[in-house]
Amino acid sequence: MFFWLVFGALAGWIASKIVGKDASMGAVANIVTGIVGSFIGGFIASNLFGLGKVSGFNLYSLLIAVAGSVILLLIVNKIQERK
Repeated sequence: MFFWLVFGALAGWIASKIVGKDASMGAVANIVTGIVGSFIGGFIASNLFGLGKVSGFNLYSLLIAVAGSVILLLIVNKIQERK
């Protein structure tokens, strides 16, 4: 469980750096973003692109989690802009 939280935090942190939201996000937000983003990335990779099962602690899984986290942050940013 601890390693999944660290993995989620890393994915969320990298995504927040890419999107430019790092200054406004804390550790908990990075963890949540990374975990939710990994589900989004895994769903897109396996169901839409047929890339197969995404599991384990490896570079491929991290890249998929970061991609999903970036998508999540972009969606959240668009929603916040409309308010």
